[in-house]
Amino acid sequence: MDLGLKDRVYVVTGATRGLGNATARELVADGAKVVVTGRDEKGVAEAVAELGPNAAGIAVGNAEADAPERVISAAREQFGRFDGILVSVGGPPAGFIADNTDEQWQTAYEAVFLGAVRLARAAAAELEHGGVIGFVLSGSVYEPIPGLTISNALRPGLAGFAKSLADELGPRGIRVVGLLPSRIDTDRARALDALSADPAATRMENESRIPLRRYGTPEEFGRVGAFLLSPGASYLTGIMVPVDGGMRHGF
Repeated sequence: MDLGLKDRVYVVTGATRGLGNATARELVADGAKVVVTGRDEKGVAEAVAELGPNAAGIAVGNAEADAPERVISAAREQFGRFDGILVSVGGPPAGFIADNTDEQWQTAYEAVFLGAVRLARAAAAELEHGGVIGFVLSGSVYEPIPGLTISNALRPGLAGFAKSLADELGPRGIRVVGLLPSRIDTDRARALDALSADPAATRMENESRIPLRRYGTPEEFGRVGAFLLSPGASYLTGIMVPVDGGMRHGF
């Protein structure tokens, strides 16, 4: 299936590793050009080298106030156009209510929530008909995850923002979508499992609650992300797509 990605240009934030990187790889593989971001210059350079000539990078964090202007300008300067953005960011610290400090809450709010809002607003002002704004969120949008209190608070709010944005931008032909990963086999998932006394047992327990009985691969997530950002998904907007092997048991 031709997704219509050839020569389209996307910004993918937080894409030096993990789910953002996986999506960037799939976009490039299907003919798109990408601008990847991350806070570490070395990590950005390594990601761009791996992705090849259809990739460029910029070292900037989502929480930085000038990030939106910088990433969109980079897309236009490097590749001459801007067709969409996938807002991805590393997960906030784990912890229960009593564990997380005000500083952790503030930092997470600025990176996960406010940074995403800024990026989406800037993208909305620059995109034309056929553009797309995507958010990497979490299965916690539908069901809180024990031990991830900050994420449980911020991700659903961002999903609500995305839905409102979809309603506002739809008349202009701009789509807004969310991806809801659950247990994807990334460094983040392994780090969360490692917080338990027996990480292997924790993984087995998690897998037992997934109908497909395994963690997803980053590539499986990336393919869904690339599709949702592509013209192939041109009639999909305002939706939250679980990429979870069936772990969410509601409709």
